[in-house]
Amino acid sequence: MRKILRIARREYIAAVHTKGFIIGLVIAPIIMGGGFIALAVFKDRVDTNDKVIALIDHTGVVAEAVVEAAEVHNEEYLFDESGKQIRPTHRIEVLEPDLEGGGAQKLDLSDRVRDGDIHAFVEIGPEVLHPGDDPEAAMIAYHSENAALDDIRRWVEQPINARLRELRLEEAGVDVSSMGDLFGWIRAQPMGLLSQDEASGDIRDAKRSSEARAFGVPFFIVMIMFLITMMGAVPLLQTVMEEKNQRIAEVMLGSVKPFEFMMGKVLGGVGVSMTASVVYVAGGVYAFRHFGLGDEIPYSLVAWFFVYMFLNIVMLGSIMAALGSTCNDAKEAQSVTMPAMAPLMVPLFLIVPIATQPVSGFATALSLIPIFTPIVMTLRVSTTATIPAWQPWVGLVGVTAFALLAVWVGGRIFRVGILMQGKPPHLPSMIRWVLRG
Repeated sequence: MRKILRIARREYIAAVHTKGFIIGLVIAPIIMGGGFIALAVFKDRVDTNDKVIALIDHTGVVAEAVVEAAEVHNEEYLFDESGKQIRPTHRIEVLEPDLEGGGAQKLDLSDRVRDGDIHAFVEIGPEVLHPGDDPEAAMIAYHSENAALDDIRRWVEQPINARLRELRLEEAGVDVSSMGDLFGWIRAQPMGLLSQDEASGDIRDAKRSSEARAFGVPFFIVMIMFLITMMGAVPLLQTVMEEKNQRIAEVMLGSVKPFEFMMGKVLGGVGVSMTASVVYVAGGVYAFRHFGLGDEIPYSLVAWFFVYMFLNIVMLGSIMAALGSTCNDAKEAQSVTMPAMAPLMVPLFLIVPIATQPVSGFATALSLIPIFTPIVMTLRVSTTATIPAWQPWVGLVGVTAFALLAVWVGGRIFRVGILMQGKPPHLPSMIRWVLRG
């Protein structure tokens, strides 16, 4: 045990006492969360140049409503309270439909969009008021260079559909001016569940559910676990392969057993991971408090996070070290890295379905598969849903047993592979090493 701890200490110091480790702690979350950071930085930086929209109205009764909506937009919604312009001016250019020119009119407008003369053009089909069997005749077509992601497309739909609704009501003999709030829309507020104080018996009102808590915390937890595992476990494959290739492993094995050598490196990775975990968790708590979201921090999750993080590094670190011992060069190491990273990548791809339905049968089953348990179970526990209390404990037992199995299997592969030269990694050979030692 003393030799294992000495090797672990050497690995830990070698990893932590470097500029690369410090830089990695800072750069890694920036890279992973770069999209959110960019959204926060550029959310107020909007293109405020005038937007000219050409409008072809085949009905002849809708264009005026769009023009009026643009006037209201330009008068009331262009500036914030400080007088800073935050939205572009909308200018509507109404055109008479060219019914005999084929597509010449729309081609000309397309060229004007490409030249920057106008931002977009809209064609309102002749049957939008009463759609028939021809879908193209009842279509509102918005043409621009980036139509699918253009915010003005969403804006222009509102006055058009509002006007069509008014016209349909008038045809039905309904006085639109007397309708009042008939078409008023009230959004459903996301609220949590009521609870009862066990001591006093008082009923506690439900709190408004926060999107930051509902998705931000699970996303943060999964990203942190992914980053830390990439820092603590995955590099073991490369480092073991390099030490084997440079004959350093042979020197080490002159004084320690293969299992002690492997476990020392794995525990060194555990130390690196736990150090990064403390930094990231403390940073996350500080960030939530700084932005006034302190009440959204699930402190009960911290213990589960560290326990599962520890077991995840032991489990995957043993697998990575064992695979590294079978490789003779960087090319072989690269070929086994991606399959070995499956336990990390699969939960990463499933963040959204698991976070939105954490108590579904699929999420529950996946979280009880030991190789996926650390990340998936922590993700489920971090949501606002009530996870049955037995599931995290059963998952903990399962992943503990699997981690011990991974250490045993990894040790038997490591013992043979670390001294074998010239033979590429081969699954049947590794199975034979495990069974026969």
